[in-house]
Amino acid sequence: MAPVRGSLLVAGTTSDAGKSVVTTALCRWLRRQGVSVAPYKAQNMSNNSMVTADGAEIGRAQWVQAQAAGAEPEAAMNPVLLKPGSGRRSHVVVMGRPFGELDAMSFAGERSALAEAAYAAYDDLRRRFDVVVCEGAGSPAEINLRRWDYVNMGLAQHAHIPVVVVGDIDRGGVFASMFGTIALLDAADQALVAGFVVNKFRGDVRLLRPGLDQLHGVTGRPVLGVLPWEPAVWLDSEDALDLDGRRADWPTDDEVLRVAVVRLPRISNFTDVDALGLEPNVDVRFVHDAAGVRSADLVVLPGTRATIDDLAWLREHRLDAALARRVAEGRPVLGICGGFQLLGAVVDDPAGVESAHPRKVDGLGLLPVRTTFSTAKVVGTARGEWRGIPVGGYRIHHGQVEVDAGEAFLDGCRDGVVWGTSWHGALEHDAFRRAFLAEVAGQAGR
Repeated sequence: MAPVRGSLLVAGTTSDAGKSVVTTALCRWLRRQGVSVAPYKAQNMSNNSMVTADGAEIGRAQWVQAQAAGAEPEAAMNPVLLKPGSGRRSHVVVMGRPFGELDAMSFAGERSALAEAAYAAYDDLRRRFDVVVCEGAGSPAEINLRRWDYVNMGLAQHAHIPVVVVGDIDRGGVFASMFGTIALLDAADQALVAGFVVNKFRGDVRLLRPGLDQLHGVTGRPVLGVLPWEPAVWLDSEDALDLDGRRADWPTDDEVLRVAVVRLPRISNFTDVDALGLEPNVDVRFVHDAAGVRSADLVVLPGTRATIDDLAWLREHRLDAALARRVAEGRPVLGICGGFQLLGAVVDDPAGVESAHPRKVDGLGLLPVRTTFSTAKVVGTARGEWRGIPVGGYRIHHGQVEVDAGEAFLDGCRDGVVWGTSWHGALEHDAFRRAFLAEVAGQAGR
């Protein structure tokens, strides 16, 4: 293969069109050709994040893409990470470190500093790798934001990067969305769009040919490929848009362990439970009501970007009572990070770190722990063991949890059938996951 050098920007007609999957696939393919390749996303808005070996926080999708590329994940691959919290505020991470809090209206004024950091990170990767495969965000035709854009066409203009636009045909209207994307761009941006990719097609591609040809005719750009619908592809998600697709009716097989993950309004790092879905005879779905909590063998409270607000949501929807009843009946519950904090006696945010103003509320009272939010953010990897089994994970939190009693469980505790830890990623360790599932299956009578 001839030497390959350069960059490509994978944009999309919408969020969740398949940009992350296409970027990951390109990274893997180039790696297999012997090309030195790095993924890059200038700005990622996601509450699913990961910690690199040197303690930087980046979007989990870019961490997976780096694995596909055979490259060590690093902050430059996702220099700006926005983590939406309550209301219109987002926690901002720049080059893997906390940058501050921004609201929706002040964000535009801060974009110049964020763009500078993003462009510097891209330029650095471009010097060190043969190819940089960039992922856009949302749509490149968000014309209300174009003057501040540095993740889509702004990035493409910065480095003269060719752009491919991915569209999800499964949602319908893919030809109109592709044509509309080109039509809304100005001439300078249009000049950088090289072609289209149709994603999630079901059926005979020959049926698409008239549409593909006409799209080429009206835009002057070819459809470079049609990717088939493949439900088995389940890469880490950037946001919660696809969670409805993960819900299904419980199987009737009595040998199946049914795991319900509470879909909190401000859910974060829900990819913690993905590994459970890979286990034989374990079925995972996301629930949002008391009936879903009652019917499961194991309930997981995942992370959240707004612990106190989501605690109020649990009470508003009577999930607090459903969880308390489960525990009284001896049926297991697991809390991870924010979910661990929800299970405790008290959640205290004296400086308004997460809540924007000081608040102190009672937790669910199901674990003997207390949480206090601090301005100092804990970000790092973790290693340890549970009952002699090696296990690791990573920490990303402002809430400092004090454990008052119970059996040690990773960095948290277990009290009867209730388990809690601040470690993300622990369930990805096979031996630990299977031992834990065996324990909770016994508690659930499976």
